[in-house]
Amino acid sequence: MRKSDPRSLAKNGQATIFASSAKLRLLKRLQCTLRFEKQAWAAGARLVAGVDEVGRGSLFGPVVAAAVILDPTYRIRGLRDSKLLPAERREELAVRIREHSITWAIAAVDSARIDQINIYQASRVAMLQAVEQLRPEAGYLLVDAVKLDCELPQQAIIHGDALSASIAAASIIAKVERDRMIATWDPVFPVYGLASNKGYSTPQHLAALREHGPSPLHRQSFAPVWNAPTPQEVLSFMRDSIPVEEDTELINVAPGT
Repeated sequence: MRKSDPRSLAKNGQATIFASSAKLRLLKRLQCTLRFEKQAWAAGARLVAGVDEVGRGSLFGPVVAAAVILDPTYRIRGLRDSKLLPAERREELAVRIREHSITWAIAAVDSARIDQINIYQASRVAMLQAVEQLRPEAGYLLVDAVKLDCELPQQAIIHGDALSASIAAASIIAKVERDRMIATWDPVFPVYGLASNKGYSTPQHLAALREHGPSPLHRQSFAPVWNAPTPQEVLSFMRDSIPVEEDTELINVAPGT
């Protein structure tokens, strides 16, 4: 595999950060309300679920989705796109969402599956799995940007997590859960700074990939990962479970091969 110029990787990482900053400025100007929920309720839908995913742009770990049916009689103040909220505020809101929603559910698709079917399809699978876990079941879906493969009536809303309170609620509990999941891996893979970057393309994370190569939980199909010049790390428990011939280089064995 051709090795990439580290300077190109750095520039790509900086471009990603600049694009993310521009998107955040746009989202801050949008108003998160119950407008879409009220339209669905007025049309006869009783249980309206907001659906969203987080972690789509991360280089590490699963994509996590959530579905939330808000209680029309209880207003949770402060709902907005999870990316616009500080971590402490997200944690507070996640507790209130779980306590005061009619129902909610979370689902995840791991990095190996992401590499098999691509991140777009993995995101849709995770969102659909979250919807299918809802009890009581949803009668109508408000989905952030995509259409799901199910027979339920649904509306795809661009920037839905910044416009719809239900989608924002799903974004918040999915973000809190994914951050918790990624933080548990930080002591296992300390060189990547996962506790702070959550697997995204920060300069520190990209530099660690160049120096140490990817972990088994990195998304091997993502360019900054497969471009890393250092072979993939193999964990000790994987090393013990993989039968190899004498003198075989375990460091070059990928999970599932």
